[in-house]
Amino acid sequence: MPRCSVLEIEAASKLALEAFGAKEWIATSVARAVADAEAHGNVICGLYYLESYCRQLATGRVSGSVDPKVTAARPGSILSDAGYGFAQPAFEAALPIAVAAARENGTASLAVAHAHTCTSLGYFTAQLAGEGLIAIGFTNASPVVAPPGGNQKVIGTNPIAMSVPDGAGGLAVHFDFSTSAVALGKITMAKAAGEDIPLGWAVDAQGVATTNPDAALGGALVSAGGYKGWGFGILAELLAAGMTGSVNSLDVGGLKLPDGPPHGLGQFYLILDPSTYHDGFADRLARLADAVALQEGARLPGSARSPMAEIDVPDALWDSVVQLAHGPL
Repeated sequence: MPRCSVLEIEAASKLALEAFGAKEWIATSVARAVADAEAHGNVICGLYYLESYCRQLATGRVSGSVDPKVTAARPGSILSDAGYGFAQPAFEAALPIAVAAARENGTASLAVAHAHTCTSLGYFTAQLAGEGLIAIGFTNASPVVAPPGGNQKVIGTNPIAMSVPDGAGGLAVHFDFSTSAVALGKITMAKAAGEDIPLGWAVDAQGVATTNPDAALGGALVSAGGYKGWGFGILAELLAAGMTGSVNSLDVGGLKLPDGPPHGLGQFYLILDPSTYHDGFADRLARLADAVALQEGARLPGSARSPMAEIDVPDALWDSVVQLAHGPL
């Protein structure tokens, strides 16, 4: 199992994306996100996604040549139309404009429209927090979650992320989680291992709770916390699709399938300057952090987050990355 530096992962990912037709700056933007996911142990959003990116570049399901179009519908309302390209460059192009709008107005929103899956939503909110701003992000995905009491897939895992600056260039609070009870991949992994899944993860095709991974894959995931998680999933759906003019989860095919129409997904970010109303935000944050720190083993979400400089990459995965860097066979 090779041990690769984050810089090596980013460089190899960039080469692969360019080999499959992405423009240099777009490949750089996406490769940076891949490397960041690996650095933070988020393997699902890292190199495991690279082959999908490349195959969909080859089939045209995602464009690697379109430049995003950034506009301001109103002074604090920024829109970046990805043009059915990647979400990462669409966000990157809009970032300085959205930051300036938040600082000028106290609050701002950033809508990313008609984009490929953003993969790791927290990657983007963390960048806004790095600018000293509070950021809350929402996105949707292909349908895998049924409503409480139902059995038909209606919304995606529909993550919500939030990042809060610590006043020193880092993150005081950071979380990024799906509004479904579990990621779909955990069910497919249980099936491959011949294991049951816990009750509360999914329902079968009749809407009955199941511990059988095959029955779950033929049915649907359920929301985290029942009706409460369902409400947050709907919140993400309405902001990511409704506010941006992008597609509903219902209208997106499998995210990793090489063929099919472009994803056309949206992301929506609320951006807040913590100094807008008073200068005591840091004091309130410290009061909260101190109360949590007094309890052994407790911490604010994301407060212990630290990127790795090197990562052990499985042999087969790294071989695939190297092969992708040579382009389509």
